[in-house]
Amino acid sequence: MRYDAGEVITAMVTPFNDKREVDYEKVESLAYHLINTGSDAILVTGTTGEAPTLTFDEEIEILSSAKRAAGTSGKVIMGTGSNCTETAVVTAKRAAKEGADAILSVVPYYNKPSQSGMIEHFSAVAESVDLPVILYNIPSRTGVNMLPETVKTLARKYENIVALKQSCSDFDILTEMRTVCPSDFAIYSGDDSLTLPMLSLGAHGVISVASHLFGKEIKSMIRNFKTGDVMTAKNMHLKLYPIFKKLFMAPNPVPVKAALAYKELIEDYVRRPLVELTKAEKADLIFTLDSI
Repeated sequence: MRYDAGEVITAMVTPFNDKREVDYEKVESLAYHLINTGSDAILVTGTTGEAPTLTFDEEIEILSSAKRAAGTSGKVIMGTGSNCTETAVVTAKRAAKEGADAILSVVPYYNKPSQSGMIEHFSAVAESVDLPVILYNIPSRTGVNMLPETVKTLARKYENIVALKQSCSDFDILTEMRTVCPSDFAIYSGDDSLTLPMLSLGAHGVISVASHLFGKEIKSMIRNFKTGDVMTAKNMHLKLYPIFKKLFMAPNPVPVKAALAYKELIEDYVRRPLVELTKAEKADLIFTLDSI
């Protein structure tokens, strides 16, 4: 494998205080908690981290806080994607300067670029830094799907394009990606509920939301599958499946922040246009959480 960020990468939330300012102490304490509860790496300033509402300066300070917490025990990846190629390049360069271990770069959203446009976009990002680049394909949010041939072209052309976060339940596309991409190119599930079936098609691991709460369990599921104990892996998947789904009962990261607040790890504040769960929604979520 050309670059291994581990099997469980947590897409970390950004803690806010009651003024909806970034709580950097909680950023640090949450990152430390994640690294010590099953996460091999943490991804900051992604969608789960409410990146669209963060300033550049906030993003850099979040990265610095997470790196202090992780130390040498885990990698810190920074989400640097944008639907503007120039902005994506500038942010990638800032991530490199500030010591990110790798970057995650999403397919440009809203613009709906062609496949050739995606190649030009990610080529510009890859050529701008020496950091490992993880591509992120999430058609439900971007409005366009990055196809296997596009991923293959980028993975074969750029040694530092090392992995793909795939948030799409089309397993034919996943199979084709695994077939055409280099063997040392890692594919990660971008949805907790799809991790186990994606492992069966050659995925390396997951970029997870549920690992905020069940990192060790998710890590054991992956390890058991890879060492041949498929039944135990399946049973863990079935056990965690209700919370996998419940964490998306409202727009991410609203439910996982409510769950973390219930566990007294952070407050559940989110930035607008997101809103916190209602009392009834919180009760529903906590019932599922306590049932695991």
